[in-house]
Amino acid sequence: MKTIVIVGANGFLGRVLSRYFLQQKWSVIGIARKPEGVIGGVDYVEWDGLTSGAWTEALEWVELLVNLAGRSVNCRYNEANRRAVHDSRVGTTELLAKAVAACKNPPKVWINSSTATIYRHAEDRPQGDLDGEIGTGFSVGIAQAWEKAFFENENSSVRKVAIRSAVVMGDEPETVWTVLQRLARFGLGGRMGSGVQKVSWISDRDFARAVEWLAENNEATGTYNLSAPNPISNKCLMRCVRDSVGVKIGLPATNWMLEVGAFFMLTETELVLKSRWVIPTRLLDEGFEFQDPELMKWSGGSNGYRK
Repeated sequence: MKTIVIVGANGFLGRVLSRYFLQQKWSVIGIARKPEGVIGGVDYVEWDGLTSGAWTEALEWVELLVNLAGRSVNCRYNEANRRAVHDSRVGTTELLAKAVAACKNPPKVWINSSTATIYRHAEDRPQGDLDGEIGTGFSVGIAQAWEKAFFENENSSVRKVAIRSAVVMGDEPETVWTVLQRLARFGLGGRMGSGVQKVSWISDRDFARAVEWLAENNEATGTYNLSAPNPISNKCLMRCVRDSVGVKIGLPATNWMLEVGAFFMLTETELVLKSRWVIPTRLLDEGFEFQDPELMKWSGGSNGYRK
């Protein structure tokens, strides 16, 4: 039986991977600060995300290590939050790098989170793995530091892949899709800003399948964009959301309205106004086949979108 270690197993993506790999008959070890959120069937191992400890033993003799740990950037970019986001992403990656280096029998493959936000605001052309242009700003800087910490210390016995993931669509409560559905039910499901900004996304199913594919493809190294091959505009996204809950009309939100809303919701407008036009060039060129290539046809589960 193959074994996967998932760091951050108690989060949304941790549960997505846990369910998928358990279905594939893998043994799943989940490392997290607390057991709440870790699904049944996963062997829970506690860590504090700051120091080495008994959890490092879980890294020995495993096929795959996936690090999903990191605080969300869905917050105000004040100094305290900036530091917390940096430490939770870059710091945990550095901690894992020391643990992997100390292993007598380290994981064969280490897949580490990154983000498609690393690319610039793009309304003129898509950003592929090889020709994408790196952007500027806080979230981009965090992504660069994250990847640097991951690739900094090479280990010839460990194959490394950083996944620049787009927004993962699933039907779990309080994730992007279900939050947008709630807005639509209250009549707030119109375009955000101009509505022309691109939204790159990937279904939870294809996210998990891509992680497995990268783990088993011995030639896969470096950075990969994890996004569906058909990004859409924000205007189209919100129309899909409205259709999914049977609401025909949604009030649009102007930039100034979003600024006010973001202030009271303790977040930043970048999350909805930045045009993330990202395509999975390497995955497509190397033979990965998406099961959910188009949002209009995506089905995320009992509460997901169906056409």
